[in-house]
Amino acid sequence: MLTIEKLRVRVGGREVLHDIDLRINDGETHVLMGPNGSGKSTLLMTIMGFGNYEVTGGRITFKGEDITHLPIHERAELGIGMLFQRPPTIAGLKLGKLLTAVAGGKTGDIPAHARLVNMEGFLERDINQGFSGGEIKRSEVLQLMVQRPDFVMLDEPESGVDLENISLMGESIAKLLQKDQHIVNRQKSGLIITHTGYILNYLEADFGHVMIDGTIRCHGNPREILSVIKEKGYRECLACQQI
Repeated sequence: MLTIEKLRVRVGGREVLHDIDLRINDGETHVLMGPNGSGKSTLLMTIMGFGNYEVTGGRITFKGEDITHLPIHERAELGIGMLFQRPPTIAGLKLGKLLTAVAGGKTGDIPAHARLVNMEGFLERDINQGFSGGEIKRSEVLQLMVQRPDFVMLDEPESGVDLENISLMGESIAKLLQKDQHIVNRQKSGLIITHTGYILNYLEADFGHVMIDGTIRCHGNPREILSVIKEKGYRECLACQQI
């Protein structure tokens, strides 16, 4: 579904990503870990096509099409969706109106999706205006449910979510990624950034990667990688170099 080859990205005149290679097949969920400032969010923003992230080398292929220089809206139309770590507040735009636009004017499924993430009472509120951290993340998941992207990117979905709501988030994301189906029947793939690893308690990820200083240094079983990081820190990944 997604292939990244020798990708180099510059932000504000400084190269942040160096020769990134990554392949995510249909139905797979990958987890990306790494210390703060290592380039994880930059990778997601580049895949999504944000203009401040300048691709200086390599390419991104989605469903066999080179999307390296496509604008954001065309990538979304092809089936890429993203949950942001810190989405903006949009005063004057109701959440329900945004969802209707995302759904192409078809409102039929919106109430049911909103109930799944406990957001029924937020449809007439301005987007993220006065929302708690958990409510913002649930709103983001709701938007993805309505968009129905084939490839879902989640930037720290557990961030700001209290323990009472983390299970709801995890279960909703698992549903979004079709984890109730066998991998050969899934049509959705995902790339998830996580610091805590809590999300792995609610969905099985197929592969894990560690990014340090703008390069992917380690690949393997996500739970095993997380266990090593918790015990010995990220520098152990540099020493190990499992490629």
